[in-house]
Amino acid sequence: MRKIHDKVFTIGHSNHEIEAFVELLRQHRVDALADVRSAPYSRFNPQFNREPFAATLKEKGIRYVYLGRELGGRSDNFECYDEDGRIVFDRVAATETFKRGLARVVAGAARHRIALMCAEKEPLECHRTLLVACELNRRGVEVNHVHADGSLELHDQAMSRLIKLVLPREGPLIRQTEPPRDLMITEAVERQARRIGFRDKSLAAASSESMQ
Repeated sequence: MRKIHDKVFTIGHSNHEIEAFVELLRQHRVDALADVRSAPYSRFNPQFNREPFAATLKEKGIRYVYLGRELGGRSDNFECYDEDGRIVFDRVAATETFKRGLARVVAGAARHRIALMCAEKEPLECHRTLLVACELNRRGVEVNHVHADGSLELHDQAMSRLIKLVLPREGPLIRQTEPPRDLMITEAVERQARRIGFRDKSLAAASSESMQ
């Protein structure tokens, strides 16, 4: 049986003023924020640097927890990267570190209205959607993406938008009958993740040298 708070929101801080950002959280009655940025600092938006941001949220009565190491879009585990040095989200999701972070979110969602925060304004441009939200969705957690204007987009709606955005209308996925939706989502997420995911150029260089 779904608990009253058994849902999770995601949000990007973008270039919001801090008061406007807090209002977005209040609009959706968010009382706890999980920061899933691998690097919780912004040169262009210092109001979201980890320490002052956490202090501001505390003043506003909103809990703050940093989960960037567990649920960030980068990893210090080289096995989570391919031969080109690009992060592979499926490999990240399979790590024990990620699983522990996700378990904390799932447990917390039973007690709080939690928002997962990263930097990008557009949900489809961020690992919070392509990695974390997808894994939460697989575990039966309802995920709602908060847009900059305060509107909500259910995760399933976001995936429909992603399919239209990145899958070709002609090609191997398009047959006389449309392939199963789950397969289309998987393909769309993989393509988008490869486009926007972090690339460690040092790993790519090391891989190239090892093949010479």
